Amino acid sequence: MSKKTMSPKSNLRSRALALSALTVALAGCSSLDKLSQVGNAPPLSPIENPQTTPGYRPVSMPMPPVQPIVFQSNSLWRSGSRAFFKDQRASRIGDILTVHINIADKAEVENTSSRSRANSEDAGLDNLFGFEASLGKILPDAVNNATLVGATSNSSSQGTGSVDRKEEIELVVAAVVVQILPNGNMVIEGRQEVRVNFEVRELLIAGVVRPEDITAVNTIQHTQIAEARISYGGRGHITDVQQPRYGQQVYDILMPF
Repeated sequence: MSKKTMSPKSNLRSRALALSALTVALAGCSSLDKLSQVGNAPPLSPIENPQTTPGYRPVSMPMPPVQPIVFQSNSLWRSGSRAFFKDQRASRIGDILTVHINIADKAEVENTSSRSRANSEDAGLDNLFGFEASLGKILPDAVNNATLVGATSNSSSQGTGSVDRKEEIELVVAAVVVQILPNGNMVIEGRQEVRVNFEVRELLIAGVVRPEDITAVNTIQHTQIAEARISYGGRGHITDVQQPRYGQQVYDILMPF
């Protein structure tokens, strides 16, 4: 019995079907989630402990040596205390403080580069122990000893680039103290979600603050947050339309030209 071989067209068709199936499988999970939300507004995320969210990691920063606490007789003051009277500013894990975000950045950069180069190389062999006349027997065609090798090259490149960026963000968000570092600085994280019709706007902020920078009304500026991470974006129907489709994104990543 003779085995039936697959024709080139059938083999190409099978590969195309396998590639299509793989593409559908990769986009299946996110597509099913979106199909389940047809006709409904995007759901809001539940309120939860930031320390239990995926990807959360405690902050590790360089710490100064711990100062010993010294108690003195007949004194109400304790060494290492930041204030004599109790105030209502955030100071413990779970406390809330208000963060004012006021970003007004502007950058203009313009670069121009130009480069050109021309090279020329010639090589000949006039004498080779008297065997130069026999080169024609070795090589297929007649050879001119004086012009055995000749090479030229030219290259040039020009590039221009410019950046004109202007960003203005003015927001207020409440953040929660999630960690107290050994030197007294506090790690904060805040999240705010606002849904308008079928679009959800998200504001995320995280960083390290000093208790001394918190004002008497329990507020702090974003410029006083070390290692600040601020994210302002959204999700919903409008955001989906503004993004390229999954196939186009994969094509842009894999296509080398």
